[in-house]
Amino acid sequence: MARSLVQRRKPAKAAAAAREHAREDAPTRQLQLPELDRLIHERIRLGIVSALATNPSLSFNDLKRILKTTDGNLSVHARKLEEADYISCLKYFEARVPRTEYRLTATGRRALAQYLDQMEAWIRLTRDH
Repeated sequence: MARSLVQRRKPAKAAAAAREHAREDAPTRQLQLPELDRLIHERIRLGIVSALATNPSLSFNDLKRILKTTDGNLSVHARKLEEADYISCLKYFEARVPRTEYRLTATGRRALAQYLDQMEAWIRLTRDH
């Protein structure tokens, strides 16, 4: 029976020691990190707006190749950006073959610039901390 009491005390002591250690390591000031644009922050969507920021337009197949993703994945993420008016989508036929072309809108360009500013602030705060 004494043995089980000792076993119960060890985790409690370890937990108390861990809490004390955490208090010692706690920062003296709380980091105030800027809120990130959750729409752009996702990897594929960030890739889409970044690729379009450096190109006047890109086809669906170009984006798929650049981002190394599937048709379905690209389509879902592009639709979210299109609904937010971050990108525009033009569908047309070329020699009876359907084509889809994307462009970054002015709203999307501003959103990307703001997102990059927010990320730079995160980096500065993290490095300075």
